[in-house]
Amino acid sequence: MKQQQQQAGGRPVRCGIVLAGGHGRRLRSLITRLRGEALPKQYVNFIGKRSMLEHTFHRVQRLIPAERVFTIASRDHLDYPEAVRQLANRPTGTVIVQPENKETAPGLFLPLMHLHARYPDAVVAVFPSDHFIAEEGLFMGHVDLACRVVERDPSRVVILGVEPDGMETEYGYIVPGHDVGMPTGLRRVARFVEKPAPEAIRDLVQRGGLWNTMVMVFRTTTLLTMARRIAPAFFEMFQRIGAAVGTPRELDVVEQAYADMAPMNFSRGLLEALPYQPRSPLTVLPVRGVFWSDWGSEERIANVLRHTGYAERLNRAVVSLSPTETAPICAGAA
Repeated sequence: MKQQQQQAGGRPVRCGIVLAGGHGRRLRSLITRLRGEALPKQYVNFIGKRSMLEHTFHRVQRLIPAERVFTIASRDHLDYPEAVRQLANRPTGTVIVQPENKETAPGLFLPLMHLHARYPDAVVAVFPSDHFIAEEGLFMGHVDLACRVVERDPSRVVILGVEPDGMETEYGYIVPGHDVGMPTGLRRVARFVEKPAPEAIRDLVQRGGLWNTMVMVFRTTTLLTMARRIAPAFFEMFQRIGAAVGTPRELDVVEQAYADMAPMNFSRGLLEALPYQPRSPLTVLPVRGVFWSDWGSEERIANVLRHTGYAERLNRAVVSLSPTETAPICAGAA
């Protein structure tokens, strides 16, 4: 059922998508040592009293109400009582369960189809669930700015890029192009560079390269148009799913689609092609003054928690990770 499409003042409704469909296999060994059992990383309390997923919800809901925040999870996540507990706390109808994890493109488009059925003209912000962000208020201020850009110009897709503070070889980089003439620092995306060699990073940073957070904002129809042009077979599959949402045949259509589809990475399969398209809508909003970390590796988690400045912000929760560590990492932070 379509819901109210505008907020006060005539602005489009803002919605969010939280990507929580993955399994975090690179952290499986660490999680097993910490908990004594496996659990997908987004449901784990690495720091404070909340899991990574719960921290993400708390962050997103500074800007978007919980009833308009859609979450993608995978069916086998429901085998874990802790995952079930965290997902059960979400508003009715906002947790979308996919039959299996087929990478980030299906993981984004399945909740997008549900969102589109209810809020077809929405401005949508997408958030991975495995990021650590120290200055959450400042970061979400940048997301708000990106939303306002898209509200003003619905043709744009805005990605948040963090100014690097180190030589990180495991991150994706965004190379900014020319300024788009808006008073926000918004730049065209010239190209993406995924996991560059150490000798290439210095040049990337000197050219203004930014870490790709994969936090992005767009109008639903803009992203669907992009997918139709770049990946028509993928688009058609999700069009069929979208037509079935809310009908008795929805589950069967989704099951069949996931059985037929190959895994597809959103960045490689869709996003990275955009800068080379005529009149690309893709822009990047530089984020400065924010400590951001993609918690995809044990080393990265350990480095953040050992960083004295940020440990003080997190109620002095400083720990040392070692192969024999079995206690919870940080029990005292919020």
